[in-house]
Amino acid sequence: MRIGVLGIQGDIQEHLRAINKIGHEPVWVKDVPTLESVDALAMPGGESTTMTKLLKRFGIWDTLRERIVDGLPVFATCAGMILLSEGVENYPAQDTLRVLDVTIERNGYGRQANSFEADLYMNYLGDVPFRAIFIRAPKIYSVGEGVEVLANYNGVPVLVRHKSIMAASFHPELTSDFRLHMYFIEAIARLNEEARTEKQDV
Repeated sequence: MRIGVLGIQGDIQEHLRAINKIGHEPVWVKDVPTLESVDALAMPGGESTTMTKLLKRFGIWDTLRERIVDGLPVFATCAGMILLSEGVENYPAQDTLRVLDVTIERNGYGRQANSFEADLYMNYLGDVPFRAIFIRAPKIYSVGEGVEVLANYNGVPVLVRHKSIMAASFHPELTSDFRLHMYFIEAIARLNEEARTEKQDV
């Protein structure tokens, strides 16, 4: 599959590397035609305010929202999750795409100096924990109905999924552990299979 990485600002190269390592074609997405050509999209960590301004300046913002609403599979990390959210509790004026029913607290785990790593245990990844990197990480403030929590840290959701969207507070792209990227790709395959089955049943 052609897996796009939203290449406006942030950890772009790291997501491109991860997608390539798991055997799919990584595509640097910097314009609308490229966005419209990919089968799925990774939205990297970075600076969410800068990303929003650049996405609007380059004319990508509205098309991005339309594609996600239409079912484009998305894996968003850190700032990417902020962009998808319903809103930001401590920055209510910040514009978001409002496609994932969670609200966010920016820098909810502290500033750069408070960055940390933690082991997350997830049943679907087996017995080996995932070493999660939190850098100026957003904290999930509330989770809407229908949003599945895939992982918690100290009782707070840090990895969630709703339909074709998966979002993390942390930075899996900064590790050499590609299991979450693989899990995302496998989820896309399941969605595609379900869609084919529905068509056959009609």
